[in-house]
Amino acid sequence: MDSGHSSGPLALKIVVAGGFGVGKTTLVGTVSEILPLRTEELLTDLSVATDDLSGVEAKTTTTVAMDFGRITIGDDLVLYLFGTPGQDRFWFLWDELALGALGAVVLADTRRLADCFPSVDYFERRGTPFVVAVNCFFGEQLHTPDRVRDALDLDPEVPVVLCDARDRESGKQVFVALVEHVLTVSRRS
Repeated sequence: MDSGHSSGPLALKIVVAGGFGVGKTTLVGTVSEILPLRTEELLTDLSVATDDLSGVEAKTTTTVAMDFGRITIGDDLVLYLFGTPGQDRFWFLWDELALGALGAVVLADTRRLADCFPSVDYFERRGTPFVVAVNCFFGEQLHTPDRVRDALDLDPEVPVVLCDARDRESGKQVFVALVEHVLTVSRRS
């Protein structure tokens, strides 16, 4: 039915989740076509006992609420990206950030793969379609997508993609994979 005017592109909410220091803020900022909203604060001596910096010793900031960005996939599709904080003490925010989300990206670091289990479990429990994006820091690919899938005990239909969160094109492909996965899941329903 044509109403005589364009309602604009379809806008979809996407959540980017994963463990502490995995690259969520970097991914959202890299692909966002707008200046991303970031709620980062400096790590202080007070967080030493709380935040495990193993593998990310050079990290100096942490997201305390969310990251927000926007990416246009095509003339008719815009994604609004909501990055979650990674530490357990901020998980109370996840339900609000995930409310109404069409899908999610679980960002994984194979140096600390266990850190993404809570994100995988969260989206599986909610029935939210998701992809696992393995952030290959400095070009390091420690494990193949199949090995990551096995280690995380993912259902065979959950896509596992390799990416570099610092590279715009690589990051965009993660979101394209998610949209394709969401479409596949919705056709099966």
